[in-house]
Amino acid sequence: MTSFPLALRTGRSPAALSLAVLGLVATAGCTVANSSSNESSAQTGTVRIVLPQEPPTLEPCESTLTSTGVVVRSNITEPLLERNPTSGGLEPLLATKWEQSAPNVWTFTLRQGVKFQDGSDFTAEDAVASFDRAVNNSALACTVKGYVFDEDPLVLKAVDATTLTVETKQPDPLLPLRASFVEIVPAETSAKEKVREPVGTGPYKVAKWDAGQKLTLEAFPGYWGDKPGFGRAEYQWRDEGSVRAAMIVNGEADIATNLGSDDGAGDKGIAYPNNETTALRISTGEAPLNDIRIREAIDLSVDRDGIVKTLFANLGKPASQLIGPGVVGYNDALKPTPYDPHRAKQLVAEAKAAGVPVDKQIRLIARTAQFPKIAETVELVQSALADAGLNVKIEMLDTSAQLKYQQKPYPPNAGPYMVLVQHGNQAGDAAFTVDQYYKTDGAQSANGSVELDNMIDKAGALLDDARQVAFADVFKYQNEKIRGFVFIANMSGVLGRGDKVDYHPDAATGDEMRLSQMKPKG
Repeated sequence: MTSFPLALRTGRSPAALSLAVLGLVATAGCTVANSSSNESSAQTGTVRIVLPQEPPTLEPCESTLTSTGVVVRSNITEPLLERNPTSGGLEPLLATKWEQSAPNVWTFTLRQGVKFQDGSDFTAEDAVASFDRAVNNSALACTVKGYVFDEDPLVLKAVDATTLTVETKQPDPLLPLRASFVEIVPAETSAKEKVREPVGTGPYKVAKWDAGQKLTLEAFPGYWGDKPGFGRAEYQWRDEGSVRAAMIVNGEADIATNLGSDDGAGDKGIAYPNNETTALRISTGEAPLNDIRIREAIDLSVDRDGIVKTLFANLGKPASQLIGPGVVGYNDALKPTPYDPHRAKQLVAEAKAAGVPVDKQIRLIARTAQFPKIAETVELVQSALADAGLNVKIEMLDTSAQLKYQQKPYPPNAGPYMVLVQHGNQAGDAAFTVDQYYKTDGAQSANGSVELDNMIDKAGALLDDARQVAFADVFKYQNEKIRGFVFIANMSGVLGRGDKVDYHPDAATGDEMRLSQMKPKG
C-alpha cells in the first residue's frame, strides 16, 4: 500500500497456492530467526536502515500499511502464524498448530514459554484481546479489518492458556491466512486508543523514537526464538532515493529501501521482484469522473510502456489488473490498456458535447516518496490528461495526509479526485484485493456496483478452479463495466545493501523487512 509493499508470491500456480493456504495444518514448532548468533558487528552491533519516509505509526493493527509494517511486523510484534514469502505456505510462529475443528470454527494451539517485552507471559487471553482489538473493534478502525476481514465479528474464546478458538459467521477456509495479519499484543493494550510504541513478542523492542529524526530498536533478551544477528537497529528516513543510495555508497547506512535504478547505488543496488501494482483509483461520485467515457479517456491517456521503460528502467511490467501473476484470480486473458491519446480526446469531446463538465478540476493525489519516480509519473499523467482535454491538479501529500483519501472514511466535499495507489496482495488470493478495493463498501473502494458486489460474494464462497475462474471474471467485469482504475505497472524493487551486512531481499521485503534475516558480514 505504500513504497514498494509486500509482493505477490510468484512461481506458484493458483491451484498449488490454494492447496498450500487452505489445506495446511502445522504441527511442529518453528523459529523464524535466521541466525542463532547474538554477536554484534565489529564496530557498533547496529544495523542502520534508511527508509523513504518516517512510519506514521507503529500501531500493530495498522501493520498492513507498508510504512508501518516494514518496521513492526515480525520485528516488534508477531502473528500466530506467517506466510513464507518463497513457498507461499503458512508456517507456525506464536501458534504451533491450527485445525478446522468445526465448519465455522478454527482452533489454534499456542506456543508455550513466550514472553512479551514487558515481561508478561503470552497466553490465549492475549490472542483473544488482539483479535478483538484489531477485528471486532469498529471504533479503533484498524486497517487490518478492512483489508483482511469483513464486517462480520469474530467469536473468540480462550479455552485454556494455550488454546484459542475463532468462530466465523460462515465457514472460512482462509481464516488461518487472515490470522497471519493480526499482530499479537498484551491483553492490557488499550482498545480505545492506538498505541505509538507497541509491546510485542518479537526479537526487537522499541528503544527510542525521536520523531522526525530516528527510530531505534534493540534486541529483546527474553525473545523465545533464536537471537538476532544485530543488537540494535536504527531507522532513519530520507525522501530522495539518490540520498538514500549515497548513504549506502558512503557507508552511512547498511540497508536502503525503495531505490530507483538510476539513484546511484551501483553494484550495491539489488533488484528483486515485489510485484506491487501501481494504479490510479478513480472516485466516481462526482462529475466529470462519474462519466465512464471520461474514465476510459483517462485510461487510454496513460502510456504504460513509456513509464515502465523511461521512468522505471524496465523494473516492472505494464499492468492489466490490480494483482499480478501467481495470485488466485489473476486473469491472464486481460491485457494492459493500449495507449491511444487520439481516442482519449474523442471521448472527452463526446462527453463535453453531452453536457459533462470536462473543465471541472480533478485532483490527482499522490504520496511523496511512495516509489521511485513518483513525482515524474504523476507529472507525465497530468500532461497526458491535459492533452486529452481534462483539467487535472497534482497534490503531493505526506503519508498521513494521503491516507485520508486512500482509506475510508474519506474527507467530505473533496470534489472529483483520483489517488495514485500501490497495492501488494500479501496473501496470494484475490479476495484480499477485491474486498477492499472493488466492493462498494470496501475499506479503500471509491467505485463499484451492486452487480460487481454480488460477483465478489459468490467468488469468495468457492474453492480451487471454480474460485480462480470466478475471480478472473471479477477483474474482467471491473475493467469493462466499471473502469474505476487505471492500472500502470506491476513493480519491482531495488534495495541498497552495504558491505557490512548479509541480507537477501525476498518478495516480503518491501512490506515486512525482517531484521532476524540480517546478519553481520564476515
